[in-house]
Amino acid sequence: MNAKHDYRPVYQTSLVDPAEFWSSAAEAIDWEVAPTQIVDTMARPVTRWFPDARLNTSFNALDRHVHGDTAIEEGRANQPALIYDSAMTGTRGVFTYAELLEEVSRFAGAMVRLGVTKGDRVIIYLPMIPEAVIAMLACARIGAVHSVVFGGFAAPELAARIDDAEPVLIITASGGLEPGRRIDYPPIVLHALDLAESSAPRNVIVKQRAQFPTIHFPAPQAATESLPSSAHTVAAQWLDWEDAVRDAPLADPVPVDATDPLYILYTSGTTGKPKGVVRDNGGHAVALAWSMRNIYDVGPGQVMWAASDVGWVVGHSYIVYAPLLVGATTLLYEGKPVGTPDAGAYWRVVAEHQVRVLFTAPTALRAIRKADADATLARGYDLSSLRALFCAGERLDPATYEWATETLLADRPECPVVDHWWQTETGWPICANPLGLQQLPIKAGSASVPVPGFRLRVLDAEGNPVAAGTEGNIVIGLPMPPGTLTGLWRAEDRFVRSYMSAFPGHYLTGDSGYFDDDGYLFVLGRSDDVINMAGHRLSAGSIEAAIAGHAAIAECAVIGLPDELKGQRPIAYVVLKSGVEINPTQLRDELIERVREQIGAIATLHDAVVVSALPKTRSGKILRKTIRQITAGDTYEIPSTIEDPSVLAALEQQIAEADPQSADTDTPLTPNADPVAPS
Repeated sequence: MNAKHDYRPVYQTSLVDPAEFWSSAAEAIDWEVAPTQIVDTMARPVTRWFPDARLNTSFNALDRHVHGDTAIEEGRANQPALIYDSAMTGTRGVFTYAELLEEVSRFAGAMVRLGVTKGDRVIIYLPMIPEAVIAMLACARIGAVHSVVFGGFAAPELAARIDDAEPVLIITASGGLEPGRRIDYPPIVLHALDLAESSAPRNVIVKQRAQFPTIHFPAPQAATESLPSSAHTVAAQWLDWEDAVRDAPLADPVPVDATDPLYILYTSGTTGKPKGVVRDNGGHAVALAWSMRNIYDVGPGQVMWAASDVGWVVGHSYIVYAPLLVGATTLLYEGKPVGTPDAGAYWRVVAEHQVRVLFTAPTALRAIRKADADATLARGYDLSSLRALFCAGERLDPATYEWATETLLADRPECPVVDHWWQTETGWPICANPLGLQQLPIKAGSASVPVPGFRLRVLDAEGNPVAAGTEGNIVIGLPMPPGTLTGLWRAEDRFVRSYMSAFPGHYLTGDSGYFDDDGYLFVLGRSDDVINMAGHRLSAGSIEAAIAGHAAIAECAVIGLPDELKGQRPIAYVVLKSGVEINPTQLRDELIERVREQIGAIATLHDAVVVSALPKTRSGKILRKTIRQITAGDTYEIPSTIEDPSVLAALEQQIAEADPQSADTDTPLTPNADPVAPS
């Protein structure tokens, strides 16, 4: 583990002399050709890091830990690299570094045998099973560019990604498991191939799962005197995973340029042509290794669990790559925070596998709190291994933070609950409490301080810096640090238009917030979630924070309703904690008063509507835009990233029954005469 350093001088050094700072950080990586030029600031549209260096990411994640003759202090061949825990099947498994290296090398050899070469794209469409990690690392091993698509995405979404990335290979499974249902993947892939205009995919590899019927694929047909081979007549040849790897040679790591792409990850919730965020190899490896030690305080042999999915950026960075780059143990979990089987699922995993750091979404904590408000189930497990609980994906509202610290971890005051903020585009945290450098005081509602390398500013609409405590547009001054996106796949103009044109010299995060007098950043939500009420800009996030502090509320979403007089008026949709009953008029009055007390008289809550659930993406983000469209009566499309489409239908009916547009804060509206009992 690194020696501790004070945060402030480290942060200042990263901005004043970024080349020296990242040159030192790069020493944690094994290079085929070491960098002599650390940063090329003349490159456009973004800075290039380590432009003359060469490496292999898979070698850094696996080989050097097994052989122990490189920058790592000792070999870790027999240390667990990957723990697999499936609450859906009851399966447990452990891969040592040596075992994972062999699996990855053999699957890489199978891909090479199918003709996959450096620079080719490979789409990975898998559930949370070890083969997903193996496939990603195998692509990195041979220099192929992987693009992981969240398992279960609909065929049109998969087809759009096939057309954009033009993969030569698709890797999938017989299906994914959700509580109460199974999703068959091959029919989705087949439909996507029919929809796709690209003819690039040559092969589809399918990992058969015991919970699904076995699929028998016809053997490839060789050419005859009168007929060509099936490789020339079949659009894509389908292969069983086991058949593909049988007798495959072990592939050696292929060195690539540090600036070569490692992966393409398409941003969730896009409409039309998806945006493919491109991550390089060199900057990615350096930044993630640095973050593990200095932000998460996790090092060799320790267990990190990012309770996310490999289809999201959290899964890429902190399930697959970062823990393995530093010789730690990563945990792959197939299940939910509640319902598999109960709200104690996460704490069982922490206790059973001695997890040091758990990284999850605030929505997961809110789901657990709703089902187990007193954290009774958590107290049935030994959580003494837990060093920290990190949250990201949505703002960690003060009420959930308070529950996590004062109820869930009441007997663990030395275990901080850390909100931190980052994006698919940045690939690693922009703001965090850097536990490995210096554990700073925590402020509820804040993502803490800027991470070294990120020059953060808050600007008004004209691009001028605003005073502390004043909300504005959060931007990152150029150059961006290593590990952040190097562009959008084959869409440079779109990249510049989306991120670089609004405030010259800065990357536009799209989020709004403010710094306090101590330099702590409060991220209040997306810029388009700002509510303009009678000329006053109100943050939906700040109103949500006031509402979430009410004892009856499990979670909430606030949106702005168009109003001819005031511009917009805020409406809250709230989910009650399990077992809570309260008269809706009483609740609404109490919430209106809380908002007025905590934000000010100008922030008059228009209405509060009790709903059974809020629509969310599979990564845990609340679909506020869709809620806004439903409330306004606009037509909307069901987002491809939605976790449960039935929630939208129920919400639409509940909104229609409540009719929030007719509510008048001076004449309380009672949607139902009887007390509200949550479903």
